[in-house]
Amino acid sequence: MIRQAKEAQVKLREFPQKKLDDICRAIAGACAAQSERLAKLAVEETGFGVWQDKVLKNQLGSAITWESVRDMTAVGIIREDRDKGLMEIGVPVGIVAALIPSTNPTSTVMYKTIISVKAGNSIVISPHPNAKKCILETVEIIKRAAREAGAPEGMVGCIRLTTMEATNELLKNRSIGVILATGGEAMVRAAYSSGNPAIGVGPGNGPAFIERTADIPLAVKRIFDSKTFDNGTICASEQSVVTERCIEEAVVQELERQGGYFMTPEQSEQVGGFMLRANGTMNPRIVGKSAQAIADMAGIRIPAGTRVLLSRQTEVGKKNPYSREKLCPILAFYVEPGWEQACDRCIAILQNEGAGHTMTIHSKNQEVIREFALKKPVSRLLVNTPGALGGVGATTNLAPALTLGCGSVGGSSTSDNITPMNLINIRRVAWGVRELEELRDGNAPAAGAGPNGRAAGYGGASGGSWADQHGSASGASWADRHGGASGGSWADRHGGASGVSRADQNSSVSTGELTREAVEQITKQVIARLMATK
Repeated sequence: MIRQAKEAQVKLREFPQKKLDDICRAIAGACAAQSERLAKLAVEETGFGVWQDKVLKNQLGSAITWESVRDMTAVGIIREDRDKGLMEIGVPVGIVAALIPSTNPTSTVMYKTIISVKAGNSIVISPHPNAKKCILETVEIIKRAAREAGAPEGMVGCIRLTTMEATNELLKNRSIGVILATGGEAMVRAAYSSGNPAIGVGPGNGPAFIERTADIPLAVKRIFDSKTFDNGTICASEQSVVTERCIEEAVVQELERQGGYFMTPEQSEQVGGFMLRANGTMNPRIVGKSAQAIADMAGIRIPAGTRVLLSRQTEVGKKNPYSREKLCPILAFYVEPGWEQACDRCIAILQNEGAGHTMTIHSKNQEVIREFALKKPVSRLLVNTPGALGGVGATTNLAPALTLGCGSVGGSSTSDNITPMNLINIRRVAWGVRELEELRDGNAPAAGAGPNGRAAGYGGASGGSWADQHGSASGASWADRHGGASGGSWADRHGGASGVSRADQNSSVSTGELTREAVEQITKQVIARLMATK
């Protein structure tokens, strides 16, 4: 399978962006047309979620993903700057190894295939064993559509014998260009320890802060829209509600009015014991189940029509299941004296689990929002929007994605919503703009500027350079645009007399090679000038 994927990728490398786009368009259309059938298959096989919501997930993974990347240039020349004499070329990474979770199986296959092929890559899929049938059916739909659009055989492959050994063999194969790891913590850790480049997704555990200026009914609606969507199986969904003491009563009343049920301390303990297994991990039986189903399994009685179970909490810790990720409609509820303490509480929750992922804030106070943005250890701070849908780009202008990077704080290699641009290498082409002698005598053109403001011999595309398109004056060098006197050298702008070299200004510098003492003195002068301009 990997050999076929490798052969297919050799052919894909010769495809222009338009041809790759034709294949992606065909895949997206075929998957979108089968969204409902595949959604029902996924729920039937896994027992997770709500099929009506999985239809929307499938649309997100197919049509919405395609619309978001359609005009993107991922291969070939992706950026050029005639002024600086620079060009960037997108080069496919090769074969993408894609781990697929059981919570979002069909939609994740669609999404990962489209972004991989858009970037000129072939893809080999490793299904979760509990979602094998619906994943294989999705792959067959994709392969048929891709074949009809002119894709090479072997571009999309899928492991049929779903064992840990098979997955590990895929992850460690030297032909893999990058691993897209979406799944449990163990699988993500395996991807990063495989020896191949990997983009992994850590657990979510996002708190939702309702600040005193928030529209409380709308904030609760959004939180419940998120937490009940597909029964909470999107990792960006809210896991806790944190609010201020001064609005506690109003928030509690609204949570109850919209279908939330606050469990008694005894019920919370009973459900908590069912949620957490003896080994400290979450019980998979609660994943993607409704509030009523969880209550029945845990042996508690709740009011008919309950949408979300809530548990009042005051502590955060690994042994407290309510302060951890819960991929189901259960929320912890914390009350703090003010927004500063709420800020600290949110940080504690994220540091307990879910650092680097996502959190939400409901507020009209821009200063508080700014403070949260500056201090929270997350890659996505979502404002006045449902966490699950905002994080994946459905209700925000973030890139639509079902793989959400958690940054270094979350043990991930990126904090991006993953797009085709994460699945390419960038080859940088640079034209020479200065000679060694110019560097030695201090009269070199400014860094970023070509001779006479343009790199000689650089054949940029007609219609304006990248710099022109992004707001810089045509023909102006970087130095001109950033305050350097036109025509003046770096030495002139940093204190050297026009036409006088550094060698002339410093008697210890010979006209030949720079001495160590001269280099040290010039370095000290440069540092002093930089410090003076801070």
